[in-house]
Amino acid sequence: MTSHDSLDQLAVVLESRKGGDPDTSYVARLFARGPDAFLKKIGEEATEVVLACKDASHGGSKESIVNETADLWFHSMVALSYYGLSPRDVLAELERRVGLGGLDEKAARKAKKRETQSARQ
Repeated sequence: MTSHDSLDQLAVVLESRKGGDPDTSYVARLFARGPDAFLKKIGEEATEVVLACKDASHGGSKESIVNETADLWFHSMVALSYYGLSPRDVLAELERRVGLGGLDEKAARKAKKRETQSARQ
């Protein structure tokens, strides 16, 4: 199974939990509680990734980095699903960025944001 297949399968499961029973499904509970619930989890998991990396820099387990990153990705996928997006949307954006220098890509995003803000005014 490829990583795309795994992400797609997880996305299908997440979608199937929308409107599900919050008493029997963790994901249904997150959806029912709304953005504050899963956004809080994303923040917690991001912090745990940082801490796992810091620990690994000082002899801790690198496996913790993988485990915490999996938790972060999972909760990020809950957010994507909630907002009608999919892992494919993120992969398409990453593919768009292939070959772009990081600084050039960041500058292009800032310019686009400025254009969007100017158009709104």
